[in-house]
Amino acid sequence: MFEQIIITIATAATPLLIAAIGELVVERSGVLNLGVEGMMVMGAVTGFAIAYLVGSSNTWLPESMLGYAPWLVKAAPWVGLLAAIIVGALFSLLFGFLTLTLVTNQVATGLALTLLGLGLSGMLGEGFTGLPGFKLPTLYIPVLTDLPLVGKLIFGQDPVFYMSIALTAGVAWFLFRTRAGLTLRSVGDNHGSAHALGIDVIRIRYLAVMFGGACAGAAGGYLSLLYTTQWIENMTAGRGWIALALVVFAAWRPWRVLAGAYLFGAVSIGQLHAQALGIGIPSQLLSSLPYLATIIVLVLISRNRRLTMVNTPASLGRPFVPDR
Repeated sequence: MFEQIIITIATAATPLLIAAIGELVVERSGVLNLGVEGMMVMGAVTGFAIAYLVGSSNTWLPESMLGYAPWLVKAAPWVGLLAAIIVGALFSLLFGFLTLTLVTNQVATGLALTLLGLGLSGMLGEGFTGLPGFKLPTLYIPVLTDLPLVGKLIFGQDPVFYMSIALTAGVAWFLFRTRAGLTLRSVGDNHGSAHALGIDVIRIRYLAVMFGGACAGAAGGYLSLLYTTQWIENMTAGRGWIALALVVFAAWRPWRVLAGAYLFGAVSIGQLHAQALGIGIPSQLLSSLPYLATIIVLVLISRNRRLTMVNTPASLGRPFVPDR
């Protein structure tokens, strides 16, 4: 029972971690993208739709190519995940064009992107509601996966779980151990000085925004290809906003994002188990616990101005127009 709870916490935390790590890189470059929720839900609907179409290839393949159908069924969730990543990156380019090229307000544009994603995903996913999905496989290593307590947790998770841990380590190494990471942080801290030194601020911010969009799309694809294995309208259910809060909670530090994601994942799963045990608390209140926890954490952090400002990129949310 304990092992299963830990595994479900890891599953719930993985999409939060991926989306938050992507947004952390975006904000480290000085850009505030509030459209994470919209990019996540677009990744979810795209990933599910493409996986379903590829996995159902036996219904549209010509008879001469039906031999490839079993291979396509196995590849379907991976193709869907790749499509979710691409759509997330493309959707983020819209945000980048509006805020970096046309210099629109980042907060308003991000909110508009979320509303666009929620509405567009509902329209595109209408024909896929209720259809069976294709699930990403989980890892199985003989003997190791069968170990008690830690076997399934360490050696029996889905590949995206391991990718999320590797992504966190990779981003931490990139930001604080590489010249490119230092350049990105310098753009986020003082874009004027970075530009004076010959750094292409707009290009770096475009790349950061695309990386964040790809991560948000992957997180959304994870939801529809593993977490629920189906498409439900608005299935992100505010996870994009929690991912945004995680970045602030972690003070823009990758490993703290990892800890925060698992903390919020534990809260989400804890309220489900509390409902299953029949605890005498209204289910609506239990369901709101992850969001209440988000608000409480943000309030506590905001009271400590030094903690809030110590790692905050100084140019965060500020528009940049190169000198003519």
